[in-house]
Parts: sequence; C-alpha cells; structure tokens
Amino acid sequence: MKKVLLLIAAGMIAGAITASYAKLPAPPAKTDAEKTAEADKAKAAKDKEAADLGKAQDKAVANYKKNPASMDRKK
Repeated sequence: MKKVLLLIAAGMIAGAITASYAKLPAPPAKTDAEKTAEADKAKAAKDKEAADLGKAQDKAVANYKKNPASMDRKK
C-alpha cells in the first residue's frame, strides 16, 4: 500500500514539474485603437504624477518658509 501511495505521489510531482514548463499561447496583437488608448492613459498618468509632484514641492517650500526653526535657520 505504501508503495502505491509513493508511486502516486511521485507521479503527481512529476506531472506538476512537467506542467510548470508548459508554454502559454502568445497574446493577441493589439489594435491601433488599443495602442492609442494605452498611450493616452500613460500620458494622463504622467501628467497627473507631474502635477502631484509640483503640489508636493510647493507644500514643502511653504513649510520650509513658514518654519524658521527647520534646518537650523534663525528668524
């Protein structure tokens, strides 16, 4: 009985290893509409990140100017 269970377990492990090396089919090619939509989405995200960075920098400058004790400055 133990030999049968051992052979079944070994077969399952061998099958799992073999299945892990299987190749997936190639994804379908993108259409021009999908490519432009993706480019627009990337541009919008980049613009939003730039705007957020500008806001964060403005906030840091305002905080720096408001607090003279920061960075060992004296008023």
